[in-house]
Parts: sequence; C-alpha cells; structure tokens
Amino acid sequence: MQPPRFATYLLHVFLASHRVEEAEGDLAELFQQRIKEVGPQQARWRYVRDVVSLLRPSLMKREKQYFPRPINTTMIRNYLTIAFRNLSKNRVYSFINIFGLASGMAVAMLIGLWIYDELSFNRQFKNYDRLAKLWQFVKFDAEKASYDVMPIPLAEELRSKYPDFESVGISVTRNVILAAGERKLLKLGNYVEPDFINMVSLNVVSGTSFGSNDVNSILLSESLANAMFGTESPLNKLIKLDNMQTVKVTGVYEDFPANSTFNDVTFLVPWKFFAANDAGAKRDQNEWDSNSYQIFVQLKPGASFDQVSAKIKDIRMKRDNPPGYKPEFFLHPMTKWHLYSDFKDGVNTGGLITFVWLFGIIGVIVLLLACINFMNLSTARSEKRAKEVGIRKSIGSLRSQLISQFFSESLLIALLAFILSILFVQLALPFFNQIAEKKMSILWTNPCFWLAGLGFSLLTGLIAGSYPALYLSSFQPVKVLKGIMRTSRSATIPRRVLVGFQFTVSVTLIIGTIIVFRHIEYAKDRPVGYSRSGLIEIGMNAPELYGHYSALRNDLLNMGAVAAMAESSNSITEQAGGTTDISWKGKKSGSKPLVMSNYVTHDYGKTVGWQIKEGRDFSRDFTTDSTSMVLNEAAVKLMSFNRPIGETVWQSGREYKVIGVIKDMVKEDPFKPVNPSFFAVNYRNVNTITLRLAPQLSANDALAKVEQVFKSYSPDTPFDYKFVDDQYARKFGTEERIGRLAGGFASLAILISCMGLFGLASYMAEQRTKEIGIRKVLGASVFNVWRLLSNEFMILIVISFCLATPIAYYVLSDWLQNYQYRTELSWWIFAIAGIGALLVTLLTVSYQSIKAALVNPVKSLRSE
Repeated sequence: MQPPRFATYLLHVFLASHRVEEAEGDLAELFQQRIKEVGPQQARWRYVRDVVSLLRPSLMKREKQYFPRPINTTMIRNYLTIAFRNLSKNRVYSFINIFGLASGMAVAMLIGLWIYDELSFNRQFKNYDRLAKLWQFVKFDAEKASYDVMPIPLAEELRSKYPDFESVGISVTRNVILAAGERKLLKLGNYVEPDFINMVSLNVVSGTSFGSNDVNSILLSESLANAMFGTESPLNKLIKLDNMQTVKVTGVYEDFPANSTFNDVTFLVPWKFFAANDAGAKRDQNEWDSNSYQIFVQLKPGASFDQVSAKIKDIRMKRDNPPGYKPEFFLHPMTKWHLYSDFKDGVNTGGLITFVWLFGIIGVIVLLLACINFMNLSTARSEKRAKEVGIRKSIGSLRSQLISQFFSESLLIALLAFILSILFVQLALPFFNQIAEKKMSILWTNPCFWLAGLGFSLLTGLIAGSYPALYLSSFQPVKVLKGIMRTSRSATIPRRVLVGFQFTVSVTLIIGTIIVFRHIEYAKDRPVGYSRSGLIEIGMNAPELYGHYSALRNDLLNMGAVAAMAESSNSITEQAGGTTDISWKGKKSGSKPLVMSNYVTHDYGKTVGWQIKEGRDFSRDFTTDSTSMVLNEAAVKLMSFNRPIGETVWQSGREYKVIGVIKDMVKEDPFKPVNPSFFAVNYRNVNTITLRLAPQLSANDALAKVEQVFKSYSPDTPFDYKFVDDQYARKFGTEERIGRLAGGFASLAILISCMGLFGLASYMAEQRTKEIGIRKVLGASVFNVWRLLSNEFMILIVISFCLATPIAYYVLSDWLQNYQYRTELSWWIFAIAGIGALLVTLLTVSYQSIKAALVNPVKSLRSE
C-alpha cells in the first residue's frame, strides 16, 4: 500500500530539497510498519500528521550556497564509464536504441536539408526582398484566373509613370538552336533588357555584360560555354541562332544556382535583338492585349508591394478600349515565387509551402517515434536497475545526481546516434536527391550546421531521457532494497500510450501513402481522349521546316517511318492559347468565357487518334473545312448545343461551322476538368510537328529514318524529339515525389516502431520466463503462450487503428479537395492499412513469443 499521495506532494513542495529524500524514506518505512501494527486507516492518518509536523520554517529553509559548485570531472567520468558499461552489457537494447535514434535523426536531417533548400530558393540574389514579377488576374465569367504574361507596352508605362520602380525589365524565354562551327545545341535561354541583368545580380566571370545599345551580342553560362567551346575562350566568338542571325559572345556568367527560378537559363540575349527579329514581337510592340511576355521589376527601398500593386492594378482598364476580361495587374514578390505560387479566384492559396510544413511535421514525428523507443525500453527495464538506484540513494546520492546519471546515458546514446545518422544521411543523399529532384549535400563547412546538429542531439537526448530519468530516480530505496517494490499495472500505462501513439502515427502514414499512390493511378487511368502510344512531337525550331508540310509528310510516309503526321499550334500535352473573342447563338449577353484555341492541319485527328463523338473529322475532300470547327465535349456543354453539328460559331469576327464533336482531350492538368476547346484548320499558325511512328518498326529504327528525313530539310538543326507518353507522365511529377517521400518516411516510421516493439516483446518474454514455465508445466500449449504474450500488443494496434482512421480521413479529405478530379476514400484502403499493421505487429512479436514458448519449462524454472 502506498502512503497518501497528497501528503507526499506537500512534502516535496514545501520541505527543503536537500531534506526531502531522507524524510520521505523514513516516513515511508514508518508507514509500512504502522500498517502491520495499527492498520491501514490509522497508518494513513499518522502519515499525514507526521508530514504536517515537518512543515516548519526551520525545515523549509533552503540550504545556502555561497560559492558556485565546481564541476566535478571525476563524477562526469564516472557517469560516462557507467553509461558505457550499461551499453556493452545490454547490446540488443543498446543497438535498438542507437539504431532507432540514428534512423529518426537521419530522417529529420534529410527533411531539414530539403526544407533548407526550399526556404533558400532564390535567396542568392542581392535584392531578393525588393524583386517581383508582374502577374495579372483576368475575369472569365464569374471566376478570376491568374497569369504571369504581360503586354510589351506595360514595361515602358511602369518606367515612365511610376517612380516606385527602381528597375523594370522585359524577358521572354525560348528554346534556340545555337551553332558554332560543327557544334550545334538546342538550349533554353532568355531575351532580356539590361535592367534584368542587374536585378538578378549576374556574376560575369569573363568578358562584359551587354549594355542598352548592344544588339547582336550574347552572354553564355559557364556550363554552356564549356559545352560549346571546351577549354577554348568563347569571348568574341560568333554563334548563329536558329540557323539565321549571328551574335557575338561578349561575356560568360556563373551558372544560376540549382535552387533558383532561372536554374535552366543557359544564355542571355539583348531584348532589342528579339524585338528586331521576331515577327510576333514586332507586331506586339504597341499591342496592349497581346499577353506573351514576362516583366520583372525591382522596387525602390521602402516601397511596399501591396501599395504599388494597388497603384498599377487598373492600368489597362483606364486606357482606350478596355478588354472584356478586365485585367488587374499586381506584383508577386520573389520571396513568394517558389513556395506561394498557387492562385484561385484572385487569392493566393499557397503552394509548395504546404509540403514544407507537412514534411517538417513528419520529420519531427519520426524522430519522436525513435525517442519513444528509448523511453519505453528504459522504463520497461526499470526493475533491472531498481537495486542500483536503491543502493546509490542509501549511500547518499541525491535524486538530482541520479537524474544527471540517467541523462548522461541518454545524451551519450544521442551523440552516438548523431554520428551514425551522419553516415546514414551521406549514404542516402544520392537516392534522396534523385527522388526529390534536388542537388543537396551535407553542409560540412557550415558551422551553423554543426551547431544545429549538436544542439539537435542534445535536445533529442533530453527528450528521450527525460521520462526514464525522472521515473527511475523516483524509486524509494527502502522498498527497492527490501524487495517489496513491484511494478503496478498502472506503471505500464505510459508505455502503452507511447506504443499506441507510435502505431497511430504509423497507420496514418500507411493510409496516407496508399491514398497518394491510388490518387495518382486514378488520374493516370483517366481517359485522355487520344492514343499516346507511339506518338512523338518535334518543335519547329528551324525556319526550313515551315511551308513544306505536304513534302515533309510524303517523304516520311514514303520512308515507312511513320503511320501519320500533322502540325499544330501547340503541344498535345499543353495548352498555350485561348480566346474570349468567341460567340454563338444563344450566348448570354456580357458573358466572356475563355475557350482554348487549337490550330491544326487536316491530318491532326488521325495522327493523335482523337475520338469522334458526333459528326466527322477534318478532310481534304471538303473545301469548306478551312472555315469549319471541331469542338470538344466541354465546349459543347458551355455553348448549350443540343445538336452541335451545323451550328455557327464566330471567332475573332470569322464565321465557322461545327462539323464534329470529339471526346475531351486531357492537355493540361490531369487532376482538373478539361477546358472548353475548339480546333480549326490553319497551316500557318503552327509550331509543333506530331508523328505517329510506324507500329511495324522498332522505335529506334523508326526514329533513325525520321531523323534522316528531317536532316534533308534542315541539316544544321539538332534532331530533338519528345515522346508524348513521357511528357504526359511529367504532369504527375510533384504528386509522385510526394508519394515516394511519404512512402519512404512511412516505412522508416514502421521500422522504428517495430524495433521498439521487438525490444519490448523481448523484455516481456524475459520478465515472464518463470510464469511461462509454470503455465507449460500445467499444460499450456505453444499457442496459449503465444496468445498470452501477443494479446496486449494486438489490443494496442486495434486502438491505434481506431484513432488513426478518423485522423487520416480528415487530413486526406482536406488534401483531396485541392483536386477537382480525384479518387475516393474507400473503406478497403483503411482496412488494408489496419490489417497490414496488425500483421507486421504479429510478425514482430511472434518471434519472441514463440521463442519463449518453445523453451523447456524445466530449464526456465531452474534458471529462476
């Protein structure tokens, strides 16, 4: 029987700390003696009376310390010696603790490196906090859409009329063929104004940057300069762009960092060169409604992004002939480009910052699971160290000294785990970088990393060792040394709660991983409205490819390399253009919906294999097809056509007849509904060649023949093609990365939890050796013993599953709301996760249970 807890609590609160241990031990011994003499009730009353009698001012006075207590190096050395002895004595438990903590630390460290990389995105630029990009909200009917493309005249308007801007620069990105001698490369680069170079803090390592008057010049990145010229100096060398104009290399700049928006930009050319040579740019110089260019700005010190956005919001609407889509310009700061890039109906809804928080929480939880293993194993083995605590207290050790001893052991384990975790991280980084598509490395030379790592280890050691240190140091020496101390059933409740928490987290992560992968597969299985098999696309980068459609098609067909060929205004996996200048009979007055525009050649439908739902495909047998349209299902629904064939649609003042309706083709986000779209024949407004490879040839043979034909038209152009299957698969990149990372972290969480479970099961079997032996002597079977040792863990898993299910359902339902085309949360997914967790638990526990059940009872009873 225990003394009254309230009286003991008063003793700890009011009595001087250096007197508590002795007084509590004496009163506890006296209490046990009185139970035998006068009974429990009287013993409890007398215990309370004795406690109250001790609460005198003279005994409550704290011990004065006139000098700071010196650090006792001998004691510290003794602590470490005992810690090492305990580790070597209990190798299995030490391995579980160190390996588990190291795994948790490694996960937390990997996630920390990933978060650091995400949060440091674009921070290399000198004026990072004053840079921004122009965006605009445009209104199509009721919903606002957001775009980062602008009209050319807006840049000069901002420069001349708004003093808040320190710099303004136009930019446009293009894939360009660069040729120098025999070397020809297709690379991505930007045509920019000189202010852009200053804004992004371009580090020119050789040569000079171009100025406002330079036109025919180019800056190369170091990697591109090496690829084109090797060890030879590229300065003043001539490069031909797209086999047409020639520019001179004036400088070489350091590559943009991998974690920056411009990491794939390999060259810079003056904007004036583009404006003088590109037909579209010439046409758009004074066109306020041609939104095809990007504008970057730098504010003056002290200027506010919100205030300047409010000033420029209605620039277009205040000019003549305001458009029906009502553009609203605003500044999107560089600080938000990467992590806050999502907009919905005119509001910034976040972006990748959601995953930064998500994986940060997962990292903390996985580390916490490892700490829980340490707590559980340490407290479970408390009786093994109870006599040690009793003897130490009886010879004068204070509780604070015992706490220091146990904390020193946990800190030593944390330090060893930290060293091991560094090795784990170094081994896992290549694989982790591949999954996360990063170029991260351990920050070996960064002192902040080591300070954070050591602080991290200290914190982990304190968290992991806190409960065991406080629990073990609270043992009363009288009870321990007399052998009357027994671990009560209530003492195991904290361990059960911690194990339950571990498996609640693990089951939640399992359910989340299954849902993410099912969500991705659900979208992949979505009908796309065309056949991707054997379909490739080639960009029309060379001018020689234009105007030769029929000849090129005939050559490819005669070569036997392709089954069909067509040209279009954009890729089948992207949607580059749309219009609000479209009307039809019955359209609501004032309605300005956005309809996506696609210009194609006659053979497009046959080539991509779209599915005709009503009417017919384009055909050369009908001369009227030059003024005909094919609509998708979404467009028919928008226009409310009951019988769409033969209906009239007006687009940009031109009349078209609807000749066919196709099933919706997924060209954009596979998780969103398909936008209303029309297709019209136009042989001039095209930039992409689509080929269906001949099925009777292997892909390599077919591509070799296709290249041969293309080289006959443009020998200086690199043969660059893309499989549509690969392009479509990239649309799932973000979700697949999340799924793989979540799956990896879930697996580690389960591994850590199972390691702790294995240790607990091992200790329970060891602790109940005599009981198992007696049960077997009395006739218990192996199954009976297995069930005895497994029941408790099975009940914990069932409880964990019941807790994890609503948590996972709530979190995943909220996540799936971000996708309009999404999978359902089926009951069987939760059942699989629960059954899987139960099976893993049984496999983990069964090894120790069956091993204990198979021991000869004579041997187990004799060993006791």
